[in-house]
Amino acid sequence: MHCPYCHYHDSRVIDSREVNDGIRRRRQCLNCRARFTTYERLQPAGFFVIKKDERREEFNKTKLLAGIRKACEKRPLPTGAIDKLADDIEAELYQQGKAEIPSAAIGDMVMEGLKKLDYIAYIRFASVYRDFTDITALKQAVDSLVTSESRVSPASAQLPLLPASGLNAVPRERRRNRR
Repeated sequence: MHCPYCHYHDSRVIDSREVNDGIRRRRQCLNCRARFTTYERLQPAGFFVIKKDERREEFNKTKLLAGIRKACEKRPLPTGAIDKLADDIEAELYQQGKAEIPSAAIGDMVMEGLKKLDYIAYIRFASVYRDFTDITALKQAVDSLVTSESRVSPASAQLPLLPASGLNAVPRERRRNRR
């Protein structure tokens, strides 16, 4: 392993730890004594993506990330959410163990992930991926999001801080004194 600072050809491992899908190693250069971190992960056998026009292309995570990032551009998303979505999709694709996967299957996985992550990013991606030809098809996609969102109201998903019966058990004088 070449040192990133002085480019010396040798270093020693100070510490090794397992991380999500690989090994993290802290190294120290034997020449300049600088420390740096390397990550090792198993490179699984690649697979091909079958495009709409029947062409086959090797899977490229960078292209997947670029498409997701474009849809999520200027959206208030948590740091690392886009990378995690791409990692999850890539892991799921490799777990299938197939040599060829249709691009439609990958697009559907991205849309499912974006639907959970951000509705606007989902609509942006869907507008390109589904190739809406008119405004009514786009409206139907938005309407389906609105109806699915109304089924799960945010208030019902949140647990109460105190049970209703517990509030009545505290006398009114004590409630006022606590404020």
